Amino acid sequence: MSDIGIYIHVPFCGKKCGYCDFYSQKYSRDGADAYVQAVLRNIDHYGASGADVDTIYFGGGTPSLLSPEQLMLIIERIRSRFRVNENCEITLEANPSGLFPERLRKLRETGINRLSLGVQSMVDSELRFLGRNHSSDRAERAVLDAAGAGFENISCDLMLAIPEQTIASLEISAKLLARLPITHISAYILKVEAGTPFDCDEIRSAVPDDETSADFYLHMVSVLESLGFRQYEVSNFAVSGYESRHNCRYWNCRDYIGIGPSAHSCFGGKRFAAESSLDEFIRSEIQPIYVTDESPCGFEEYAMLRLRLREGLDLRNIGEKRTYIEKKLQPLISSGYINFDGDVISLTPKGFLMSNSVIEHIIF
Repeated sequence: MSDIGIYIHVPFCGKKCGYCDFYSQKYSRDGADAYVQAVLRNIDHYGASGADVDTIYFGGGTPSLLSPEQLMLIIERIRSRFRVNENCEITLEANPSGLFPERLRKLRETGINRLSLGVQSMVDSELRFLGRNHSSDRAERAVLDAAGAGFENISCDLMLAIPEQTIASLEISAKLLARLPITHISAYILKVEAGTPFDCDEIRSAVPDDETSADFYLHMVSVLESLGFRQYEVSNFAVSGYESRHNCRYWNCRDYIGIGPSAHSCFGGKRFAAESSLDEFIRSEIQPIYVTDESPCGFEEYAMLRLRLREGLDLRNIGEKRTYIEKKLQPLISSGYINFDGDVISLTPKGFLMSNSVIEHIIF
């Protein structure tokens, strides 16, 4: 068996952001204690596979609401049930507002070696609109304190197409982040998700239109590349050598186990997901799951995921499908959506912006 990744979904937030549709519940100490015990039971269960583990990712929610001691307990249980590689990438998502030097030092002592900070913007008016509970100064301080605590691999989220955001303010955020000791930026266009507090006429009318959002995206790609952050996936940019190993696992159709309510897995030849219920997760000996794909990582899925990556799809790896796909490429090349060197198809920034349509045209 090749190595796997482990994703731990921590379903707690101090405050739910208006744009977020990820599964989460209000944090409570008793709820977190019961949740951690359920995570440990599931680690014991899945650990029977005896797999090597190369990446561990604590996502959410707000995983940094768990105490360093609770996180240590989970990591140590993983180490005792799986064969964890010596250089395992262990990521924790965190809000800047909850990170101070002593806590960061304790987090580093748990073995966590990568932080993903939900900064979103370095412009205070934009942060207020998003409902974030930190300022740009607090975000900067959190990054500096994290570096001081020994974190050498720090990622920051950056959101674009926020109402009243301008190209100039987006560039300010990108440049302020880039001058900090970070290695990775995940950049996302704001989307109004159904059922969230942002799903209302007032917000929808304030969000920039598709053409303006496209301008933001293309400008952001150019600015980040000029600052040393190379685009390696539709929404991800990294200093060379600091691409997210865990997320690359998803895009390369490699196995991972997800633990926690709403967590997804690709393991044992199937894709499956845990029920989106914290109560069920805590009550159950093993998390309730349902199968989402009986035979994942077929040609279409493999090709779609590879085309999300800047390195693209190598036609030498797809056998008889090559001729069918090559016949469809010329219009996309002429329109500037893809590059094709005779063997490898890769999307341009313009192509990434229209990735769903471009990929569908290539594959289907």
